[in-house]
Amino acid sequence: MEANQRVEAEAVARSAAIIDELTVNDLFTAWLTDGVCRKDGNAMLKRMFEADVLPPIGAIPVKDVTEHHLRAVLRAMVDRGVNRSAVMQRNSLTQMFAWARKRQPWRRLLVEGDPMELIEIEKIVAPEYDLDNYRDRVLAPAEIRELRVLLDRMQDEYDEAPNKRLAAQPLEKTTQRAIWIMLSTLCRVGEMTMARWEHIDLAAAEWFLPKANVKDNVADLMIYLSPFALEQFQQLRALTGHNDWCFPNRGATSHLDVKSISKQLGDRQVMFKKSKDGAPRVLKNRRNDNTLVLAAGANGAWTPHDLRRTGATMMQQLGVALDIIDRCQNHVLAGSKVRRHYMHHDYADEKREAWAVLGARLETLRA
Repeated sequence: MEANQRVEAEAVARSAAIIDELTVNDLFTAWLTDGVCRKDGNAMLKRMFEADVLPPIGAIPVKDVTEHHLRAVLRAMVDRGVNRSAVMQRNSLTQMFAWARKRQPWRRLLVEGDPMELIEIEKIVAPEYDLDNYRDRVLAPAEIRELRVLLDRMQDEYDEAPNKRLAAQPLEKTTQRAIWIMLSTLCRVGEMTMARWEHIDLAAAEWFLPKANVKDNVADLMIYLSPFALEQFQQLRALTGHNDWCFPNRGATSHLDVKSISKQLGDRQVMFKKSKDGAPRVLKNRRNDNTLVLAAGANGAWTPHDLRRTGATMMQQLGVALDIIDRCQNHVLAGSKVRRHYMHHDYADEKREAWAVLGARLETLRA
């Protein structure tokens, strides 16, 4: 009997020893399996942890992890200029440790408390970083003109090059059309990327946006295409009209990856990107130049979402009512559920006019 008890005691001790040595890597694996389920299948989460968290602290036992380890991870990210990513990483680490402290065996390993509760991100990010992530970049009229000149020049130089194998590749023609579509319709880059030709009626100048493609599945939206926006879709039709998707992937099996256009634009504004050592970021098999930097970089980088904001701002400057701009952006409007239930005017004429005046303004800037 004593022998059996001794064997059981030794087994318990071995099990306890194994638990004591569970690492941050083990915790991340468990959390990824049972504690988190994001729309992309946790792909971004894996990339971020594998890039910045697991290399420096993955092998450390959970019971030994301190605020200093975690703070060092976040500071290393801030030091290379990726403040927003550091904030996102803080949020993910907070979620992971909050999940762990409610469950065994991780709860037992956090007897000293949750180290993430001691992290004050506002004391880690750069002083000038806006923690509210209130990005307000709007392209000025002069920048829109400059953008048109840059795109046309790159395309003309390539088209006229005697040896295209040696010539600098311009921005893809579909992406060029995408820029002007986002600016003239106020659509999001993901909504545009997932567009199908069956939802584009060129004769009626209408683009139906199903709520399945809309952020947070808010509601369907009918976009009334101005002559400017219609022209972009007509040019796009000549490029991809033989596919189901307006922006097909390479194999034409689905739509383009929703991050592809953002990457294409970012790769051509490399002066705003930094690698881990603080040097300019250079990614293998990607463009690494500054051919799409506007105003010599004085106003910072610009993104697809900035085009949506720019178009909305231009509408406001042109006298379009704010509630109509909200409707053109498919925003959820304030008001009681009763009001939304009984009032069903779709503001089609008002939205059509708003998109029309924006398109007319863009025509003058393109001239």
